Amino acid sequence: MASALRGVAKSLKIGMIPADGIGKEVLPAAQKALLALGSSIPKPEFVELLAGFEYFSRSGEALPEETVRSLQEECNCAMFGAVSSPSRKVVGYSSPIVALRKKLDLYANIRPVKSVDGTAGPKVDMVIVRENTECLYVKQENLTSTPNGKEARATRLITERASRRIGQMAFEVALNRPNRHLTVVHKSNVLSVTDGLFRETVRAVPQLDGVNGRYDAVKVDEQLVDSMVYRMFREPHAFDVAVAPNMYGDIISDAAAALVGSLGLVPSVNAGDTFVMGEPVHGSAPDIAGKGIANPIAAIRSAAMLLQHLGHYTPAERINNAVDAILREGQFLTPDLGGKSTTEEVTDAIVKKI
Repeated sequence: MASALRGVAKSLKIGMIPADGIGKEVLPAAQKALLALGSSIPKPEFVELLAGFEYFSRSGEALPEETVRSLQEECNCAMFGAVSSPSRKVVGYSSPIVALRKKLDLYANIRPVKSVDGTAGPKVDMVIVRENTECLYVKQENLTSTPNGKEARATRLITERASRRIGQMAFEVALNRPNRHLTVVHKSNVLSVTDGLFRETVRAVPQLDGVNGRYDAVKVDEQLVDSMVYRMFREPHAFDVAVAPNMYGDIISDAAAALVGSLGLVPSVNAGDTFVMGEPVHGSAPDIAGKGIANPIAAIRSAAMLLQHLGHYTPAERINNAVDAILREGQFLTPDLGGKSTTEEVTDAIVKKI
């Protein structure tokens, strides 16, 4: 995994933002895994921070300024649990995770999807690198009335700067993987201007000033987003690293999670040049929130990714090896994986392996 941050972090002051639903249950599991590493990492200091739809319902704000200030001035990394974003319009509400990515300039969402040797299912080992700051997620929408009824429009923003940055991150990720294969995902056969700019900018990264042949070993191809989903299910082994605009990256990474059995297994980090935030890919899962059966593995693996990004590779590997062992043994699995174990039981089993 490529690191956007330089060197090895000598301290770990981690902003903990459980937010909504099962975020409150899986983030403590990630904290236990980090503490289980003992002296192999700097002693973590955890800073509890507020955000989310539940907090908005109480206070009228989804992302308090105090949370942003603490992350910018006190913490050198963070963990985010999950957020409940209602499908209906709620006046005054905007997703705090989307806002955090912009405020902290966390322009890359890096999502590895990997099967575990010795478990059932197809062999998958890919990384989806998702642009994190623009596309339709700029949330510029308007609704007007016309003689034919209501008409809704949304602005889709694709910039050369953002496409270049995510392209460079994707090339770095690909360069550090055995297959060194990068797939550019787009729909420029229809969206020739916006997706065309994304495609052209990413493909031009190897020719940027100062690159000097660094990415010559990376094989580059491209895939239309609809056929990308089809091929992921038919031949997942064909993909190594995929880079995509914000919305496509969101969709294909959730779809890829089905290949390894559950969203509860898939981690991610939101990365910029000076800050990194771990975040399990799953949502707030209100249907199981509070029942103690949420899968903690995505959050625990996200903590491992956080450590990798901060230069602590061996401790991160200890966490991942412990998770792999639990999945292979199959004794402690939450219901999403066909088991009967609780969040706490899975967490404790992983901590013992660490």
